[in-house]
Amino acid sequence: MVFTESHKELLAEGREWMKDTASSCTVVAALIVTMAFAAAFTVPGGNQDNGNPLFLNYHVFMLFIVADAVALFSSATSVLMFLGILTSRYAEADFLYALPKRLTIGLLSLFMSLAATMIAFSSALALVLKDKVTWIAAPLIIATSIPVCLFGLLQFPLLVELVKSTYGKSIFHQQNSQRIH
Repeated sequence: MVFTESHKELLAEGREWMKDTASSCTVVAALIVTMAFAAAFTVPGGNQDNGNPLFLNYHVFMLFIVADAVALFSSATSVLMFLGILTSRYAEADFLYALPKRLTIGLLSLFMSLAATMIAFSSALALVLKDKVTWIAAPLIIATSIPVCLFGLLQFPLLVELVKSTYGKSIFHQQNSQRIH
């Protein structure tokens, strides 16, 4: 009870930070869900008269479809995890495992959806420009890896800290150096 009473301000700050982080990430993940869903129905190159996609027999088109599906499912997972954080009761016990686990899963799935979105974008451009610009693959890989790397670099320290504080040694873990010989 003394611990709870003396750390009320810290709990309120943690609640606000968690809500702000989850809200921001929810917006990004929802945008990716919307884009990936729309891209699944408006495939690059359009459709033939029978309804099949024009580039159906191309390997790059299969890469586009798989990457778009991964982006859709991982961003939907991310949205669900962040909504789970936003609707949490924010009790002290939730900050030990439930909230950090949701935030970790949410950030990992958001990273995966961002990477898959960039792969889908690159493959769509490669399909559309395949006859006009044959050298486009290398610059596309470099250009699309920049946002993925930036997100990783900016969010990786938070992710490491979350995993370490949630699943690493705690202050209640006994030291092994105090063994009796």
